[in-house]
Amino acid sequence: MAAQSFFSHLNEFRDRAIKSLLAFIVATLIIWNFLDPVIRYVVEPVGRIVFTSPEEAFSARMTLAMTGGFLFALPVILYHFWKFIALGLTDKERRYIKIFGPLSLFFFFAGSAFGYFVMLPISLKFLLSFSSIWMVPMITVDKYISFVGTIIIGSGVTFELPLVLGFLARIGIATPEFLRQKRRYAYVIILIVAAILTPPDVVSQMILTIPLVVLYELGIFFSQLAQPKNP
Repeated sequence: MAAQSFFSHLNEFRDRAIKSLLAFIVATLIIWNFLDPVIRYVVEPVGRIVFTSPEEAFSARMTLAMTGGFLFALPVILYHFWKFIALGLTDKERRYIKIFGPLSLFFFFAGSAFGYFVMLPISLKFLLSFSSIWMVPMITVDKYISFVGTIIIGSGVTFELPLVLGFLARIGIATPEFLRQKRRYAYVIILIVAAILTPPDVVSQMILTIPLVVLYELGIFFSQLAQPKNP
């Protein structure tokens, strides 16, 4: 019986992963057809960029198309993600997904917007301020697109923190008291995560670290609201 349940979950995971992948591929192909205006918009903060090898421009276009495809396919991907998670929950816990599912999409896009409109301009201004007559910025398209994609996706992922903490509290895994007690350890982990998810400069890391600390505290608040009430 346990083996049947395991393979049933495995098949469910495979089916939903395939559907998510197909949504990602279709969205990427759609973005590819409108890539030139997207590139102009993304490159606008730095003006012009260059490429230094024959394949670099194509590689950068693919990276940008896949990043955009992921963002456009995200509603479908999150739908299948939450549907799979629901398999391991009770009927009562599944009801929470109707709230946390849409909120997860909102928080991700809010984080991505923060990354593009706040983190990116500040990071670029700081990093390009080190240019001089001896060091002229020649930004390559591949590096720049990867830089932008890292900030957008990384910010989107990190903004899910309050929702994750609230969901864990709702299903009884985490409590507000536990989160408060482990606050110091959480801050250390936040610093590590910010270093991983941002480009390798202190300003970008701090720009993400500060909101993450705020989001963690917001997560404690959410967990307090989401914590099941004692009968």
